[in-house]
Amino acid sequence: MTDLSTPANEIFSDTGTGIPVSQSISEIIHEFIIERMPQPGQPLADAALHHFVAPGKMLRAKMALRAADFLKVDRTAALHWAVAIEVLHNASLIHDDICDGDRLRRGRLAVWSAYGRDVALTLGDWLVALSFELAAEAAQRSQTPMLVKILATHMKTTTIGEAREFDVRPVKDWDHYLQGAGDKTAPLLTAPLEGVAAMALHGGAAPTIGDCFRALGNAYQIANDILNFSGGDGANTCGSDLGLRAPNGVVVLFRQSLDAATKADFDNWYASGSPEGLDLWVDELRRSPALGEAARRMESLLDDATDYADRLPAELVVVITPIQQLLQQVCLKSVASLNKG
Repeated sequence: MTDLSTPANEIFSDTGTGIPVSQSISEIIHEFIIERMPQPGQPLADAALHHFVAPGKMLRAKMALRAADFLKVDRTAALHWAVAIEVLHNASLIHDDICDGDRLRRGRLAVWSAYGRDVALTLGDWLVALSFELAAEAAQRSQTPMLVKILATHMKTTTIGEAREFDVRPVKDWDHYLQGAGDKTAPLLTAPLEGVAAMALHGGAAPTIGDCFRALGNAYQIANDILNFSGGDGANTCGSDLGLRAPNGVVVLFRQSLDAATKADFDNWYASGSPEGLDLWVDELRRSPALGEAARRMESLLDDATDYADRLPAELVVVITPIQQLLQQVCLKSVASLNKG
């Protein structure tokens, strides 16, 4: 079994990654990103600096570099691949904020909120192009042409996952929910390791890596869905996903638990888009077995992820372990929030 006892912030610290002590892995990734941004005075330069001045955890890039260190992959090629994934992830965040109307990102104004939708959309598009340029450079340096296809495949899947959220109808069933959640979350968690594995000639591990991160990504999404109804996700309103008609696994399970007449009433209310009656439906959901059932299915997915991870080469397990630990912390938080309720 994979050991989840070591704190993730220790495993993904800036030590033990082959990076010189004089400069941390975070600094190297961030500096490389800034170097590839539009230069001062060029279009999009100010918006790009605004977004990347607070770069976030850079978890995906660190995953790639740590895996490259264990698998003895050329570090320059690995850095280009790591930053390609990180840049693509940030492009998706910029576009997400436009779609969702979220005004803040990492405690600062989102790009669209600070510079307008047109600038944000264009910057996101530019970052997508940059990510493919970096992937092509990594492919050339490592003699691994499939890297560009790996990136394209995961980007397409992520985009489909995002597009599913535009459907205002209730998610039909649990399988459709998992498909959408997995498409949105898993690809850009899978890509860092899949690319490094390809460079290290471990391409056969790709399907298992994908299965592992799809299970982890789905568990993580369910945890966030539970927190939305237990008041632990930072949303202003408990059950805000239901009010926004956003896909939520707890809502799917709640709907499945209803008798035919009540389900018809719920579907009619849901389709109306009206905020009236939201509190009543949220109260009904919180009294139902949906939250507990969601927690049970989340824990089952975490077990599945551990089983998949145990089938991988030891060098990759070392990198996956802290991601499991980080996501497990969120899942445990969601269960704790239920116990408080």
